[in-house]
Amino acid sequence: MQRDKKPRQNEFARALAQLSQIGITIIACLCVGIFLGWYLDRLLGTEPWLLLVCSLLGIGAAFKSIFDFAKKT
Repeated sequence: MQRDKKPRQNEFARALAQLSQIGITIIACLCVGIFLGWYLDRLLGTEPWLLLVCSLLGIGAAFKSIFDFAKKT
């Protein structure tokens, strides 16, 4: 009985790790894009435009990371 539980626990832990990796990657991509856009807007005085562009680039990077992760698994 103990032997049957061990592989299931490993599968659950692996799935949980993959799910958290996806979530952290999405949040990191979005935060980097938003922060970079906000910083460049303040530096260059182009108020909403670079924030919007970098936010969209962050969203694109998040989607690319998800697709790369899906290909890998």
